[in-house]
Amino acid sequence: MNISISQKQGSVPVTVIGLDGRLDGQNFQQLIDKGQELYNSGTRNILLDLTKLSYISSAGMVAFQNIALLLRGETPPSLEQGWSTYKSMGHSGDGSKTQEHFKLFNPQPEVDHILDMVGFNTIFKIYMDFDEAIKSF
Repeated sequence: MNISISQKQGSVPVTVIGLDGRLDGQNFQQLIDKGQELYNSGTRNILLDLTKLSYISSAGMVAFQNIALLLRGETPPSLEQGWSTYKSMGHSGDGSKTQEHFKLFNPQPEVDHILDMVGFNTIFKIYMDFDEAIKSF
């Protein structure tokens, strides 16, 4: 998997992370590390461009969760905790709420199906129009 980074300006700065290839147990830590690096350097809004992502495993979804929690100001769980914190993402006392600072753009049908199947489409706002996605921050 290749990771590309670009910056866009909406009403706030938005960092766009482009993923190319497969996101799975072999490389999900690279995405977590990149998210942590960006957060440490001041990034607070991320749009994940899934246009070229051909596959995502459960490990990839843990990476999404990890970065989203970080952007919410929460300490991401250890990898051993895995899915247990996934369930808490949309249930922080105010019902099922989508993430404000971490959004997804243009998942391919195979990836979109997996995101839908595990309920990530209710946690993460998914955009098909790039300009609309940037303006949403």
